[in-house]
Parts: sequence; structure tokens; C-alpha cells
Amino acid sequence: MNIYVGNLPYSITDADLRETFARFGEVTQVRLISDRFSGESKGFGFVEMGNNSQADAAISALNGTDMKGRNITVNQAKPKADRPSFGQRF
Repeated sequence: MNIYVGNLPYSITDADLRETFARFGEVTQVRLISDRFSGESKGFGFVEMGNNSQADAAISALNGTDMKGRNITVNQAKPKADRPSFGQRF
């Protein structure tokens, strides 16, 4: 399951995020999103976990918790097709 993690502190690393989620099961991938020009963190990322029940446990336990002074948002990531497109004109 792909998990969205938002409102992350800008100082967070892949290793920090992996360690946090690994308490709930195997983490297969961690991706922190950064600005393509400056390289600075955008404050969100994605964690991939192979086992859905472990991913659900991580979401339930971590959503709204404090990570280095910020309350993080944790939920199941939505595929790009399911998200609204803000730049599109009708």
C-alpha cells in the first residue's frame, strides 16, 4: 500500500521516515518529495508498505502524531487519476 505523509518537518530524512514506519512492518520504499529547482523538501512524501494490514496499522497509529514538532498527516495515497487537477481549465 502506498501511504501519503504530509506536514513533515523539512529536516526529516528518508531514514527517519523509514524508521518510523518500520515499527509497523516492512517498508519497501520511501520517497520524500523535493523542489526540482532548489532541492529543498516540500514537506511531504510517500511510504510504500507491502502488507496492507501493517500499512493500515501505521496510518491509524501515526496520523495526527508529532514528528519533530509538527503534527503529521498520514493516509492512503490516492492515484493521480483520483486527484483533482488544479491547473486544468474547463
